[in-house]
Amino acid sequence: MLELIESGVFPPGGKLPGERELAGQVSVSRAVLREALAALQHEGRLQSSPWRGWFVTSPHMAERVALQSFTQMARARNLIPGAHVVWRTTRPASLEESAALAIAPASPVHEVHRVRTLDGVPTCYDTSVLPTRRAPGIEDAELENASLYQTLESTAQVRIVRSDYTVRAEAATEQVAGHLDIEPGSPVLVGEEIASDMSGTPIVLGRVTYRHDAYEFQATLYRAYDAGATA
Repeated sequence: MLELIESGVFPPGGKLPGERELAGQVSVSRAVLREALAALQHEGRLQSSPWRGWFVTSPHMAERVALQSFTQMARARNLIPGAHVVWRTTRPASLEESAALAIAPASPVHEVHRVRTLDGVPTCYDTSVLPTRRAPGIEDAELENASLYQTLESTAQVRIVRSDYTVRAEAATEQVAGHLDIEPGSPVLVGEEIASDMSGTPIVLGRVTYRHDAYEFQATLYRAYDAGATA
């Protein structure tokens, strides 16, 4: 089974044949096949749907509610992270950016646009805006195939510890679609954040646009306890 997946007979995202047909293809009993499928699911190579059957896992990012960089999340899942710088510039901050970052209007900020990849597959379009006075050296820092968070620590001695993050669905613009190898208007997930250091000072204003088939957001929610509630 693993050879068939790795050779591309069953491509990422592809649906496997039914159990009877698949067992015949690999010349094993259906009981042995089920054990193999379960083992590959445990390894993250397959996904199972009670209604749709078995599918080969596509490289994607599953983000839980814990602050990690893109690079950290990728490596935790044994995926190879990549980052290609599309363009970058230093310019005055807009009024909206100044308010979000708590800086004076027109303060210098460094804007970086990058395409992030997992195992070479374009996964998201990443835009970051950083006040240059809070991130000294960022203008000249190497950000090709690099983690922004790690670069901030090594270059500016700034450690990101908090991110105020929102996620919503949008349609891909023509510019973003071209970088992500999808059709304009395709559904995408957009994450926007204000990332802060240990003192609570905003350091990064970010916007990340993910392919809808390459990202999922996971959260564990707890209901607040109210001793006076009866239902």
